[in-house]
Amino acid sequence: MSSDAKGIKDRVREAISSGKRPTKTVLSSLLSVHDELGYLPDEAIEEVAALSNTTINEVWGVATFYTNFRFTPPGRHLVEVCWGPTCHLAGAGKIIDSIQKQLGLSSEGETEDNQVSLKYNTCLGACAQPPVASIDHRLIGRLTANSAMRAVSEVLSK
Repeated sequence: MSSDAKGIKDRVREAISSGKRPTKTVLSSLLSVHDELGYLPDEAIEEVAALSNTTINEVWGVATFYTNFRFTPPGRHLVEVCWGPTCHLAGAGKIIDSIQKQLGLSSEGETEDNQVSLKYNTCLGACAQPPVASIDHRLIGRLTANSAMRAVSEVLSK
């Protein structure tokens, strides 16, 4: 076992044992680990299975059911673009296209240098200000393609 894998397993165990609730389900364990690491590596699935006395397949079943879990490390910055009905009608498609082009992506995912994770979100809860994006969890509304690209550029320059 590599020292990196051992380090991840230690972090997984710590995340699970330091949770706020004393009773741990597979889901609550996965949430604790995801909060700690930002994603669920294979080692996390294995540790959750072992610590919850269940199978790896059962843990995968829970993890893959919920779309907010990620299984690869996230980028340094998170850009989420709302593509819900209100934002879609207000031009979210142009926002998505411009940000994808700026980041060199053809869909959601991570940039080659892992600086940015682009994610489409079904609702960011700011329907009064469409189209909306969230950059590192900061909402920005009434976007245009140009203002969205400026906001992403600002984050990349930090």
